[in-house]
Amino acid sequence: MKDFKKYYIIPAEPQEIYRALTIPETIRLWTGEPAVMSTEPGSEFSLWEDSITGVNLEFETDKKIVQQWNFGDQEEPSIVTIKLHPHKQGTSVELRHTNIPDSEYDDITEGWDQTYFASLEEFYSE
Repeated sequence: MKDFKKYYIIPAEPQEIYRALTIPETIRLWTGEPAVMSTEPGSEFSLWEDSITGVNLEFETDKKIVQQWNFGDQEEPSIVTIKLHPHKQGTSVELRHTNIPDSEYDDITEGWDQTYFASLEEFYSE
C-alpha cells in the first residue's frame, strides 16, 4: 500500500471547486460524464462511468471532502481527503490519498494529475 499527497492550483474560488466536486450536474460539466454524488455522509458515489466508486465519509462546506475509494477486496480502506485553501490564483487543493494498492499506484497518481485535476483546471481556465 502506498500514499500520495500533492497540491494543485485551480483558478477558481474554493466555493466553486467544492460545488464542482459535490454537485452531480456540475461534475458532469467538467468530466463530460454523468455522476452519482451527494454530500450526505455514508452515501455512495460514482464518477467516470463507475471507474471511480466509493462512499462519502465527511464534508465541510467549501473546505473539505473525505471519501473512501473502492479497490476490490482491499482490507484497509483507501481514503481520499481533499482540502480547499484560498490562494492568490484561486484555490490551492490539497490532496491526500492513502492506502492505494501497489498495483494501482501508477494509474491512480497519473489519473489524479492528467485526468481529475487536469480536467478541473482546464474547465476553470476557459
